[in-house]
Amino acid sequence: MRAYVPAYQLISPATLGEALDVLARDEGKWKPFAGGTDLMVLLEAGKLPHQNYLNIWNLPELRGIEVTAAHVTMGALTTYTEVQDNETLRAEFPMLCQAAKETGGLAIQNRGTLGGNIANASPAADSPPALLTYDAELELISAAGSRWVAYQGFHTGYKQMTMRPNELLRAIRLPRTTRQLTHYYRKVGTRRAQAISKVCFAGVARMNGQEIAEIRIALGSVAPIPIRCTETESALRGKVISKESLTAARAALTLEIAPIDDVRSTRNYRLRVSLNLLEDFILQLNRTR
Repeated sequence: MRAYVPAYQLISPATLGEALDVLARDEGKWKPFAGGTDLMVLLEAGKLPHQNYLNIWNLPELRGIEVTAAHVTMGALTTYTEVQDNETLRAEFPMLCQAAKETGGLAIQNRGTLGGNIANASPAADSPPALLTYDAELELISAAGSRWVAYQGFHTGYKQMTMRPNELLRAIRLPRTTRQLTHYYRKVGTRRAQAISKVCFAGVARMNGQEIAEIRIALGSVAPIPIRCTETESALRGKVISKESLTAARAALTLEIAPIDDVRSTRNYRLRVSLNLLEDFILQLNRTR
């Protein structure tokens, strides 16, 4: 059953300040509406629960990619196409570019935004695992000011975040510390393109001789939130790649993730694929050192 469009309200503030004032004045009433690639699907299906939306698409303060010596900072309205087109992101953050490339088709990539992928808070989103492994930070802004928070810990439960009702996600910041890392990103879905992931795996690591000196691993579609697998990392950090360390890592990952049966896949399949991807990532480190 399609939605009754006149039941919804969309307002378009002219400035970021005006948008923040609206959120502060009527806290909880208005939901941000950016690219709309998720919300319009729900609207068409008659399943869009909230009725009052704040159009932020035309706010220039939420756009742009800034590169400094220490960071790359992307406005929340940075599209997947803009991510792929940025030379620094392609060179230093290839997993984010791959995630952007594998998110929907060209129309979705031209309209969908990185900030929307985060704030929609789907555990199956393509970019969060890459952002988690790159130690992303988020700038949250309100009429009272702004604050930076680590992306790890931002999602607290299914569709739950530490962002307050009067805040907007303004920017995503990545530290430029990736040049010596091996990057590994895999999205497993029903098709090679335009499919919601059954498992999404992102990992970065740096070898020091025979040992894994640095490692970060994150997965999507295997828990209520995109998850950084710190226990699995601890099982591998400082270890030589061996049958014993792989066994310990597989055991840790099995305990850290919580895949479920749903319309896209099964718990057992997701668990098996996650473990296989972990092993493939570690063996790739052994091949590239």
